[in-house]
Amino acid sequence: MTDELVRVYVPATVPMLARLRDEGLTAAEGHAVTPSLREWYAEGDEEELEYVAFTRAAQDALQLLRADPAAPRRRVVVSVDLAPSAVGRPDQELGSSTVALAGAVPLRAVAAIHVDGAEAVEDVAAAAEVVVEALAGDPDAQFTVDGAEDHELEWYDPTELELLLRSVS
Repeated sequence: MTDELVRVYVPATVPMLARLRDEGLTAAEGHAVTPSLREWYAEGDEEELEYVAFTRAAQDALQLLRADPAAPRRRVVVSVDLAPSAVGRPDQELGSSTVALAGAVPLRAVAAIHVDGAEAVEDVAAAAEVVVEALAGDPDAQFTVDGAEDHELEWYDPTELELLLRSVS
């Protein structure tokens, strides 16, 4: 990543990836290393802060799955590099990594695509069903969400998009 670009982790679903190649990735928000996140994690290095932002995007992907019951039960996070003008930083509470996206993200801005492997599908499906309850503080629901978060997302180069879509659709 160069200094003039901002790395943003955008939560997505497999159907959103299918639209990415033709229309760009449409999402209102993503996660990045913001000044607010840096201040909250004063002891964290850049890699640790990026992992926090990435993890939050994966959590948001669960909410997208809940809203789209037809989507394959796999969390998707798209790592993109954007010009600062394409990334808004709304008023944030301490520790927030949320950023606003100015428009559809073109495929050329994608640095990497991260998707759950087949072994995670059952846990991700269960977590998507209860993610809202977990966010509201339900400990049983949080336990289920934690089960999905135990799975690491697999990494794909943007040139592998077509292959990825054939394998997870």
